Amino acid sequence: MRIWMHEARLLFRAPLAVGALALLAVLSLAAVGAGLAEVARQHGAIAAITEPQKQDIAAIAAWVDKDKDAGSAAYYTFHPTWDAPSPLAFAAIGMRDVSPYILRVRALGLEAQIYDGDVFNPELALPGRFDFSFLLVFLAPLFVIALFHDLISGEREAGRARMLSALPGARRLWFRRALLRFGLVFAVIMAPFLVAAIWSAVSVESVALIVLAAAAYLLFWIALALLVGRLGASSTANAATLAGAWLVLTLVLPTLAHVAINQAVPIDQGSEIALAQREKVNAAWEIPREETMRQFYASHPQWSGSPPLGPDFHYKWYLAFHQVGDESVARQVQAYKAGLKKRDAAARTVGWALPPVGLQALLTGLAGTDLAAQLAYQERIRAFHRDLREFYYGYLFTDRPFAKADFAKAPRFEGS
Repeated sequence: MRIWMHEARLLFRAPLAVGALALLAVLSLAAVGAGLAEVARQHGAIAAITEPQKQDIAAIAAWVDKDKDAGSAAYYTFHPTWDAPSPLAFAAIGMRDVSPYILRVRALGLEAQIYDGDVFNPELALPGRFDFSFLLVFLAPLFVIALFHDLISGEREAGRARMLSALPGARRLWFRRALLRFGLVFAVIMAPFLVAAIWSAVSVESVALIVLAAAAYLLFWIALALLVGRLGASSTANAATLAGAWLVLTLVLPTLAHVAINQAVPIDQGSEIALAQREKVNAAWEIPREETMRQFYASHPQWSGSPPLGPDFHYKWYLAFHQVGDESVARQVQAYKAGLKKRDAAARTVGWALPPVGLQALLTGLAGTDLAAQLAYQERIRAFHRDLREFYYGYLFTDRPFAKADFAKAPRFEGS
């Protein structure tokens, strides 16, 4: 124990080591705090939906109740959907920073509503929001470099290396020094995370997996630093070499891999799907209404017994061509999702060769903020939208009046 205390005193006499650990502690607290604040903001935004939604429904219901037209209710009523952040989302905001987690939908064509904002795969993207994931993946290696680049070369430059190597147990000496620095860096990074994880009620399994992954990631950079240190170069050269390795492994290679995957797996953008759906919807005004209804009844035979359209405008035709518009891009939607999943799988494969990419994918996957979570949210929206359409169809295709009390019968989205 006395030997360990002596090594700690030697380490803390170095201004660079003390400054690096102090700065890392501040950044770790800030990263976790920023993540918790963002998650709290998102929870607040979701909670704030309720009251305005009630006011909107009340106003629309009062107006619709005059004519009791179900079509007007379907057209003007927005229904909220949301994807609440998981307890671990504070550690890796992931796609929640770039993709909507609240979406108000109507019973009209859904695909254009979903793809007004596009989705992309962030696993190989450049650094994003400052959170625990950012700190661990991108900043922690720099502090490892600061503490380990001169572990051996510093003693050689001070003229003590040969003497230390000649002492009994020299290997244990270098091992203690490396282990002490690793322990301090690991503790400074993980302590705020563990406190936040306990406060957020994160599962023990997830916490344990992140602790192990973080330790393995830091050990990778320590091993790299020790390997460079054994080459016999100066401390300055070691620092420059390690900084170059950090730049290549965390930024250059992930970016090149991102470009290569996008080239290898070309997909249409979500905005193109939205445009194709809108073009189909707009084209419905130029063709006979009977043709639209024939296409609609082909996929919805349960409503084919509805009375034929008269000369006047009817909302069942309007909602029908919106549904036909969605069905016209169904194959594009499936191809788009399949392409995104293929890109995501390729990115995770790259993660086996590039630890920064692999760790980032692991953190967002555990936090439920990755591409798979975003696509799952979209599927919940689609399921809710199907229920919503069928609810309004029950009134429109049977010409049932839609009164104020019927608004309360509409399906409600069940959040995650």
